[in-house]
Amino acid sequence: MMPAEDIFARKLDAVAADNQANFRVLAAAVSGGADSLALAWLLNSYCHQRGIKAVVLTVNHHLRAAADKEAEMVAALMKKWGTEHHILNWYPPKELTGVEEKAREARYRLMEEWCVQNGVSYLLTAHHLRDQAETFLMRLERGSGVDGLSAMAGLSRRGKIFILRPLLETDPQDLRQLLSAEGISWAEDESNDCDDFLRVRIRKFLPELEQKTGITVRRLADAAFALRQTRSYLEEVAAAFIRSRVRRYEGPAVSISPQAFLKQHREIRLRVLSRLIRETGGRDYPPEYKELLRLDTALGQGDFAGRTLGGCEIVPFMKRWWIIRESKEKRPVSRSWWEEFVNRHPAYKQIVIPYKLKCLLAEKNNGGETLLCFENKQTIYRQG
Repeated sequence: MMPAEDIFARKLDAVAADNQANFRVLAAAVSGGADSLALAWLLNSYCHQRGIKAVVLTVNHHLRAAADKEAEMVAALMKKWGTEHHILNWYPPKELTGVEEKAREARYRLMEEWCVQNGVSYLLTAHHLRDQAETFLMRLERGSGVDGLSAMAGLSRRGKIFILRPLLETDPQDLRQLLSAEGISWAEDESNDCDDFLRVRIRKFLPELEQKTGITVRRLADAAFALRQTRSYLEEVAAAFIRSRVRRYEGPAVSISPQAFLKQHREIRLRVLSRLIRETGGRDYPPEYKELLRLDTALGQGDFAGRTLGGCEIVPFMKRWWIIRESKEKRPVSRSWWEEFVNRHPAYKQIVIPYKLKCLLAEKNNGGETLLCFENKQTIYRQG
């Protein structure tokens, strides 16, 4: 069997090659538990061999009495290894409703902000094989489709950084054996035994599931991987449609031919809408699936008159559907202002755009660079 460090190194080398990434600095999320400490050990070894800088980030949520002690334990171990370490603090609100999700979001937000501020593009997490299986079952319980059941990706983007999960195919027991062999102690989080959390209940159920049905953790993770391949293909088809059929305008705004859009399979239509609305509206997350379904149904009824979703206005105009970011100021556009704008940006003489987009252009006050993009062709006009 290939040593864990060799498997880990091959994973990171493959990511670097596939994405033409230059790993100068790699950061890892480390809590003090066995999984993340094993990640830190593997990363430290990998970076030492390749002359890469390793950084470890520990988020203290201040939710447990042992949190301070565990963060300091990680700090001491990283000092011993000669690895840069930072503790990021989050203080929970007094209202603890949904604290697990709030803590998770805060953890990623703090680490993402640190990475952006320090020029780090890749953040490693210790998600492993059992985490993948648990995530699959949690999303199955919520009634998720292909996207949800494809669970976690080995590499995904979050804001301006990438989340890298090189241990998704690794059994957590192997990680504990690695630490034991190296004489490294780890902390046990008592919340891992709390049945208030669905993930904990599923984790306790997994051995019984395997015993009674033969459905193993690896089988569940393999199913998630297979669905991720399907998801990847669907996303490629949707991206190809956007590249060839969607017109982009400064504002931001986009427009689509109804005929071309309605010829696509509904799954592709929903993905196109999801991506365009998220990008145009400037949101971190796409609209909810049920809202996209309602919009898709309305678009196919022939009498679509417009609606808002995800910070965008979706309106019919000149035999096209337009997705335009909602304007906050609602600045009116006079004929004289528009004529002056067109004189400075002659490309707009050749097209007719909705009044809502004119308002958005006026809100930008005509400053800087105005970009008009038709499908794969871009024409840039600069003021002055």
